[in-house]
Amino acid sequence: MVPEATLKETDAGLVPEGEGWVVLNARDAAWWRSDEMGAATTFEGRPGFAELGFHLEVLQPGQPNCMYHGESNQEDFLVVSGECIVILEGEERRLKAWDFVHCPPWAEHVFVGAGDGPCVIVMVGRRKRPTELLYPVNETAAKHGACVDAETRDGDEAYARYSNPERTPYVAGWLPGDAG
Repeated sequence: MVPEATLKETDAGLVPEGEGWVVLNARDAAWWRSDEMGAATTFEGRPGFAELGFHLEVLQPGQPNCMYHGESNQEDFLVVSGECIVILEGEERRLKAWDFVHCPPWAEHVFVGAGDGPCVIVMVGRRKRPTELLYPVNETAAKHGACVDAETRDGDEAYARYSNPERTPYVAGWLPGDAG
């Protein structure tokens, strides 16, 4: 039998620890928040989550989820609520709830919140380590503040102008269905 993993209580919410299966409501999980890049909870980067990354991102209008980049892993995205813009291989497209985006390895992309309120995106990707990243300069992404000034492979350099996200508990209203 596969054992159940432990859920560790932190100041920011629950965090899975160790190998095994997990049931965890996103509202109970630990979150990250940034004024520039929205709020997110992630179910990856821990033992037991080595092959698949699973991430929920909440973007307000104008907030990018990251810097425009390409990476060595496949990623897939599903807009669950709200609206956003995806910049994919330099092309800008408007997305709404239930739009799906597939990015094979090295497809350059970034998402930016749009519309009148929050956008929730489910982000799933292969997590083959080590992950290679490239942050290229892109005019379309730059118009949304989601691009580096000079091409780099260094994540610290790519995000140097942004403040570090802070760990936080979930805030009512971030996800659909809240009384918020």
